[in-house]
Amino acid sequence: MGTSLAAPFRNGVLADAVVPSNAVTNVALIAGGAAFTAVMAQLTVPLWPVPITGQTLAVLLVGSTLGPVRGMLAMLVYWVAGVMGLPVFNDASSGLAGAVGPTGGYLIGFVAAAGLTGWLARRNWDKKFLGAAVSFLAGTVVIFALGMAWLSFSLKANLQQTLAWGLYPFILAGILKSIVAAAVMPAAWKLAARLPKSAD
Repeated sequence: MGTSLAAPFRNGVLADAVVPSNAVTNVALIAGGAAFTAVMAQLTVPLWPVPITGQTLAVLLVGSTLGPVRGMLAMLVYWVAGVMGLPVFNDASSGLAGAVGPTGGYLIGFVAAAGLTGWLARRNWDKKFLGAAVSFLAGTVVIFALGMAWLSFSLKANLQQTLAWGLYPFILAGILKSIVAAAVMPAAWKLAARLPKSAD
């Protein structure tokens, strides 16, 4: 049986089907989720003021795989790492300015979206394509909503400007990333079902 830190994470999510849930694996999974997001952030199409990156795909997968608590913690670790100067944001950037600048709301949206997709994953939404697609589209909406709210505030933009800068260029990419994630998760569950089970 794992330590007390493991108890809140026994969620029935993909990570718990693959590795034993204990203090060590939970810390490793949180760090791994943050690192995966950092790597995906470097896949970028430069646009101003908000670039298209692989971050949102990472957020959806991390939240669904780790569950709400670990998923949110992974995004918080990612945010803190960037603030502390590690080159984890898009284009290998870092610093407080990137974390609270015009795109800072999207980073906060990552935390909320990871929590939402993780919460839905605990209820088996990620095990079938349709449920996963709805879950990931909902997570994408959360990211956009918080991101655009802060974008509008920080740039003193009106609604039309906010939509033009923070939504319209990213709608197709957001839908495609949600579909990709929705295809990956059920396949990952099928693969996990074939793995030998290990005792905690």
